[in-house]
Amino acid sequence: MQGVGFRPFVYRLATELALCGGVKNTSQGVVIDLEGDPEVIAQFLYRLRQSLPAHADIQSIEQKEIPAAGSTTFEIWPSTTDATAAGGQILPDLAICPECLQDIFNPGNRRYGYAFTSCTHCGPRYSIIEALPYDRAQTTMRAFEMCPECLAEYATPTQRRFHAQPNACDRCGPSLSFWADGIEHKQAPLQKAIASLKQGKIVAIKGLGGFQLLVDARNNEAITRLRQLKQRPHKPLALICATFAAARRHAQISEVAAALLTAAPGPIVLLPRRQDVSELSRLIAPQSPFLGIMLPTTPLHYLLLGAYGHPVVATSGNVSGEPICTDNRAALEKLSVIADAFLVHNRPIQRPVDDSVVQIVQDRPQILRHARGYAPQTIHVANQLPASTCVLAVGAHLKSAIALSIGEEIMLSQHIGDLNNAEARNQLKQTADDFLSLHQARPDAIACDQHPDYGSTQLAQALAKKWKVPLIPVQHHYAHILACMAEHQLQAPVLGVAWDGTGYGTDGTIWGGEFLQVTDHGFERMAHCLPYDLPGAEQCSLEPRRSALGLLYACYGAAAFEMTDLAPMQSFTRPQLVILRKMLTQKVNTPATSSIGRMFDGVASLLNLHHYISFEGQAARTVEFAASQSSVRGVYPFVLYDTQPVLIDWRPMLKAMVRDIQDAVMTPVIAAKFHNTLTKMIVDVSRQMGIQQVVLAGGCFQNKVLIERTIRQLSSAGFTPYWSQKVPTNDGGLAVGQVKAAWRQLPHARR
Repeated sequence: MQGVGFRPFVYRLATELALCGGVKNTSQGVVIDLEGDPEVIAQFLYRLRQSLPAHADIQSIEQKEIPAAGSTTFEIWPSTTDATAAGGQILPDLAICPECLQDIFNPGNRRYGYAFTSCTHCGPRYSIIEALPYDRAQTTMRAFEMCPECLAEYATPTQRRFHAQPNACDRCGPSLSFWADGIEHKQAPLQKAIASLKQGKIVAIKGLGGFQLLVDARNNEAITRLRQLKQRPHKPLALICATFAAARRHAQISEVAAALLTAAPGPIVLLPRRQDVSELSRLIAPQSPFLGIMLPTTPLHYLLLGAYGHPVVATSGNVSGEPICTDNRAALEKLSVIADAFLVHNRPIQRPVDDSVVQIVQDRPQILRHARGYAPQTIHVANQLPASTCVLAVGAHLKSAIALSIGEEIMLSQHIGDLNNAEARNQLKQTADDFLSLHQARPDAIACDQHPDYGSTQLAQALAKKWKVPLIPVQHHYAHILACMAEHQLQAPVLGVAWDGTGYGTDGTIWGGEFLQVTDHGFERMAHCLPYDLPGAEQCSLEPRRSALGLLYACYGAAAFEMTDLAPMQSFTRPQLVILRKMLTQKVNTPATSSIGRMFDGVASLLNLHHYISFEGQAARTVEFAASQSSVRGVYPFVLYDTQPVLIDWRPMLKAMVRDIQDAVMTPVIAAKFHNTLTKMIVDVSRQMGIQQVVLAGGCFQNKVLIERTIRQLSSAGFTPYWSQKVPTNDGGLAVGQVKAAWRQLPHARR
């Protein structure tokens, strides 16, 4: 791992033990030459493992004896690059450490008020690295020549800035400027940004990995305007609180959550909101019992929030649907339609890295958006491939991210986003090229989703052609399960429960309610939900009422159209119902699906919660939140048909649900019974299959109520449940599973 202060640590340890030799970075990792008494060298190796720097992680140590060079001192040698070597881990960007935080608020310190203070324990890494090894000359800091004082710190072994590559101060480092109305202001830029926030303006601020859009979290008018201009009418917005105490005033914070909020990655953490807080606007996270809260992660954010004195709303600095902005000029041009003012700096961002999002499941963190602070993440997964084998996987269409494997290491990139436009698809390509370049790697295969129309699939086809290597399409739900298996280093067999919105099935239909047995050689579809039709196909993803109609038609046939007392039927006009009836009866543009994700959408419409949505998962989240308000333990009936694969007939459940709706049973009770029934389906199918290890994967398992109830019930039934925690369970982790699937298909793979 490069960028953690490992070489300075090695230097201090070797010097303390009077060993001679040297240490250097290479593109494969760190090389240490030691000369001295064998017993002292053994002591060095013991202490090396026992007292590592905070963020260091030793994957392996290889030792060999070489002739003594006759060194009389221990030195940090210049880094070397081996053009034939691929590897070398990169540290993610890190939130400001307590020591640097003290520096910027200490009037007697020379870095008092300096917005780019960092040391070997914190600051930018991944977002500024241009190439490995990690040296200042190969980062975007190379343009800033250190002043004598910074250089002295950099060269002094006892200093915590010893060999800190981003080291700088206000004399020699990056600086801020403020833009408004097309005019740059270099005097008091921070104060001008604070004044703009007080005036209710939208301020774009350049953070570690890209721009954020900020407004006062108390100002309804400013938040409404931000939502309108960002085209984000309902999706929850995140909150930055200046201090942990301030965060606690707005949310309930457990010990696990407290550790997450204050940890070096600095993610947005989803926390139960306090209902007695009136200071914050209710427009921040409408209809949600959670607030996404983060603490300041950079000196700039601490200085801004500390002086402002109130929480601010923060959202990604991008035009709707496009990747986050990183370049000053591009931001001033694109974000000017949203932001009134800009607080920028002149340290270039090498690659976009958005804010990470984490929730807590069973008292453990679960990463939902894998980005700043966590990316790039390296997962060690044993295989029997040659050590140089390299696979590039490009993920899916939504929440895209890429993964690159070299030998037994799988590296997962930062979140890129949905591939709905050319800018996002270009960012995916840039990220793939970037990973290959950083690790000096040449792929032996390209892996992608089986869906032929995904932008990621088309990129994979072009890359396979460019590199003249095999293209390996991987079934969507199989990849979800393999990603979780990779994280937990599970061996087959496992029963994988893969539930999500939609994924291309091996039979050409739309899957999404799957039970797959994973073996050493592939997978078998053991069970799935009874398919139902989606009238309007993709239109169902925006209109939950259409999914509801598909569910009702599967239960009642044409009689469903006479059930005018139900909310989804009332949401359509009479002419619309005539057209939809023809579509379903004649099977025109009504693909069949087994999707649990679309079932959640349909249930939201049946419960009159949502007939239209403005962001993915909106309807399902509302059903989840309703269920969390009830402790009812009842379940609805369903049938498991003894077929191959087993068919889960959910129609008795839906009919019972409709009767409850017609009997005016409370919505939280119906939503809770729906969740309980889904959990029972998983447990009953698991019992029938008799496989000990049960993996829960796919976007539906972002649902905290569903996954926690399922984990508890599976455990009580004697199974060992696994769920994704470090790798996103949504499509953001799919590329990891694609890599693992591709390994099995490479010609030199040993079975």
